[in-house]
Amino acid sequence: MSNIPKALQQYHQVNTQSGVAYASPHRLIQMLMDGALERIAVAKGCIQRQDIVAKGKQIGNAVDIIGGLREGLNGEVGGEIAVNLDALYDYMQRRLLEANLHGDIAILDEVADLLRPIKEAWDVIGEAPETGASPASTVDRPA
Repeated sequence: MSNIPKALQQYHQVNTQSGVAYASPHRLIQMLMDGALERIAVAKGCIQRQDIVAKGKQIGNAVDIIGGLREGLNGEVGGEIAVNLDALYDYMQRRLLEANLHGDIAILDEVADLLRPIKEAWDVIGEAPETGASPASTVDRPA
């Protein structure tokens, strides 16, 4: 019985890895945003339970994920939107570090409230037609 949690964890890891391997660039962004929001929610629970080590790990993971979102931005293609998202992601990362330092749930809520509408908009965009390009790569093209 004690191997069941380990087996579930391994299954989850393999399932996640296979999902990433076959995901489109658009889906990868969705997965990153989902992951950041999930880690922020878990970090809130860690603060409430006073689990300082787990809180730090979860917030650190959220910071890394948002860093990955920042690295994926292309200012040449995305124009002003990419520049604005870069600044917003930078702000989110700094606020998460502050939330970690002070164990502040309100800051975690603030970051989640900033990230959620971006994810919802990304979900609505859907896949770019036929080109295989992500929707962000078509942002600055005239209609």
